[in-house]
Amino acid sequence: MSNLTFKSEFLLLEFSEVRELQILHFLVFLVLYLATMTGNLLIILAIAFDHHLHTPMYFFLMNLAILDISSVSVIIPKSMANSITSSRSISYSGCVAQVFFYFLFASTDFAILTVMARDRYVAICNPLQYERIMHKRACVQMACSAWITCFLYAAMHTGSTFSMSFCSKVVNQFFCEIPSLLNISCSDLYLVEVGLLVFGCSLSLGCFIFIFVTYVHIFSAVLKIPSVHGQRKALSTCIPHLTVVCLFESTAVLAYTRSPTNSSSGQDLVIAIIYSMVPPLMNPVVYSMRNKNIKVALWKLLAIRHTSDSISRIVL
Repeated sequence: MSNLTFKSEFLLLEFSEVRELQILHFLVFLVLYLATMTGNLLIILAIAFDHHLHTPMYFFLMNLAILDISSVSVIIPKSMANSITSSRSISYSGCVAQVFFYFLFASTDFAILTVMARDRYVAICNPLQYERIMHKRACVQMACSAWITCFLYAAMHTGSTFSMSFCSKVVNQFFCEIPSLLNISCSDLYLVEVGLLVFGCSLSLGCFIFIFVTYVHIFSAVLKIPSVHGQRKALSTCIPHLTVVCLFESTAVLAYTRSPTNSSSGQDLVIAIIYSMVPPLMNPVVYSMRNKNIKVALWKLLAIRHTSDSISRIVL
């Protein structure tokens, strides 16, 4: 096949050709999308309106919730729109945007998780210096550094990916992801993108090792706390973060260590759904279930909403 680059559109993988199943896919994705949006928006509002949560840990958690909303919003609405309209197409510029923004939000997500590990380390292992080290300006600088670095990294990946020529316009995935685009490349430039992916995986592994070593020190410090209550209080702020890290890392490994195929696969589709939708959906659940402060803030938020609704009904 001669080298071609499809500048007009790509064709995404459809879940089914049966109309009833297309509608079912739309409804299932709609429920998951709304659940993800609702959970993360509640986390953001709870942190924003409760001044007790205006601390570094919850500042980074708010960033995490914003990233989760953004990452699912990049890919899920387009997939739902294609199902409801019985379409498979995505414009070339739309595919570029999906690759760039999804890579940006996913990589920044992991960078913020890494920074949160340092925050927990300082809070538990060096509490007397916590306010001096994790002051507001330092937190903003760390968050901005994560966003800017990942923006440049995503731009490099996107530029490298779409500098290639493509022999087919059929992307065997329900959104534009780099491994699927590499499969339809017929350009030697794909080696450059493979190199960038290997470099990115190495950085991710380095971050994971940093988090792992950090938690070894944290758990060692927790075991030295004399009271059981103190140990539980320290762990209550660590377990949700560690759970989210494990969830994010396990789904990413599941996605990017599988053998790429040139044909559509139900297994590839399921794996893509897991790594793109499960972490953003579960993160607010993990934090709201395991973190007492978030629970209290959410109850306050819901109580305020209930009170305002009652007042509105009385006035009307």
